[in-house]
Amino acid sequence: MKLFTLEEANALLPELRRLLAGLDRTRSRLKQLEPEAQRAAERASEGGGTPFGLEYAAVVARSLNLTQLILGLGVEIKDFDQGLCDFPHLRGGKIVYLCWKKGESRIEWWHDVEAGFAGRQPL
Repeated sequence: MKLFTLEEANALLPELRRLLAGLDRTRSRLKQLEPEAQRAAERASEGGGTPFGLEYAAVVARSLNLTQLILGLGVEIKDFDQGLCDFPHLRGGKIVYLCWKKGESRIEWWHDVEAGFAGRQPL
């Protein structure tokens, strides 16, 4: 587990915003393709298939890749829809999370590992 200083976590925000924006686009496209994928799944016993199959697979792969890139930074994604992310941080000798969500200009919150978003406290 990577532990972040506040400065390190804030320095990652531009890259995190870029990756989350890409993830938002892929998730949006997956939602658009979902009815077609569902129809293909329902016809699986008949051979299934969809003209959007290759695109669907590519979008799933892109979504997984973006998620792995974020996780590879050491950032934990807590809510994809809100873009809620946690950065492990050492505070007072205890591991806590620096908490950030899409739309916030910088990290201004933290919470205990067990507390979650509801336990956010100002830094």
